[in-house]
Amino acid sequence: MKNRLFDSLIEKIGILKKEKNAVILAHYYQVPEIQDIADFVGDSLGLSQNALQTKADIIVFAGVHFMAETAKILNPNKKVLIPDLNAGCSLADSCQPDDFLKFKSAYPDHLVISYINCSAQIKMMSDIICTSSNAVKIVESLSREQKIIFAPDKNLGAYINALTGRNMILWNGSCEVHDIVKVETIIKLKAEHPDAKVIAHPECKAVILELADYIGSTTGLLNYSIQSEATKFIVATETGILHQMKKASPDKLFFIAPTDETCSCNDCPYMKMNTLQKIYACLLNEKPELLLSDEVIEKAKKPILRMLELSE
Repeated sequence: MKNRLFDSLIEKIGILKKEKNAVILAHYYQVPEIQDIADFVGDSLGLSQNALQTKADIIVFAGVHFMAETAKILNPNKKVLIPDLNAGCSLADSCQPDDFLKFKSAYPDHLVISYINCSAQIKMMSDIICTSSNAVKIVESLSREQKIIFAPDKNLGAYINALTGRNMILWNGSCEVHDIVKVETIIKLKAEHPDAKVIAHPECKAVILELADYIGSTTGLLNYSIQSEATKFIVATETGILHQMKKASPDKLFFIAPTDETCSCNDCPYMKMNTLQKIYACLLNEKPELLLSDEVIEKAKKPILRMLELSE
C-alpha cells in the first residue's frame, strides 16, 4: 500500500513539474525518496550553482529555509517554493542579526566571511559567502594581512584557522547535528571496524576531526567514499548522505556515527520535515512561497556572487 502511494505521488509530482516548468533541488540530507525524484541532489555549493543556472519557472527547494532563501536571492524573478516553511536550521538560528551586528561592530576593520548556512540578514552583513567545499580556497584568496570575522560555525572556522594558520575571529555558533558527535562513539565504531576509514564533515568538533582519515564537505565525503580503495567507512555527518554513498558503492559498508543509542542515525530534524506529500502539495498549490524584499535580495546577492566567482 505504501509503495503504491509513493508511486502515485511520484507520478503526480512528475506531471505537475512538466505542467509548471518546475525543478526540484534537494540536499543530500533529504530522505531517500525525495533525493530519488529530485532533478539535482547536492551540497550547498552545488545547489547554489544549480539554482543560478536553472531555466525553470518554479524552484521547489527540498532543504531548509536558508537554502531556499539563497535560491530566491539568485533568482528574484522565479517562484521559489519550500515544502515546509518551518524547516529551519540550528546553525542559522545560532546567529541572530541584531546580535551579529553588535559583534561585527566591535571589529570595524575586519572583513566578514559567512558560511552559507546563515540567514539572508546575515548574508547582507557579509563580504563573502562560503561553503564547506570552498571555504579554505576563499580564505586563502585573501591577503594574510586581512583581518577576518568568520560566522556562524565555530567548528568550521577553527578547522580553517588550523589549516591556513589564520587567526580569524569566530562567531560562537554550531550545527546541532555535527556538534554532538561524540569521540566515544567514533572510538567504539573504530574498535568494531578497525579497517574502516573515518570520514568527517568539518562542522564537527576538532576532537572528532583529529580522528578522521578524511575531512571534507558532504560532496567531498561522497567522492572520497567512491574513490577510496577502502570498503568500510565510519561517517561523521548527517544520515541522509548514506543513500548516495550506498547507491554509488553498493559493495561497500557505511556506518553513521550515531548520536542516539536507540538508532544508527544522526538525523537533522529540520531536513527530515520535508516529505513527498509536502512536495506534491506545494507544487499543486504553489505555496508556501519563499519571499524576500528587493533590498534583502540586492544586498545578500553580492557576497554570494563573490563566492561563486571565487569557486570557478
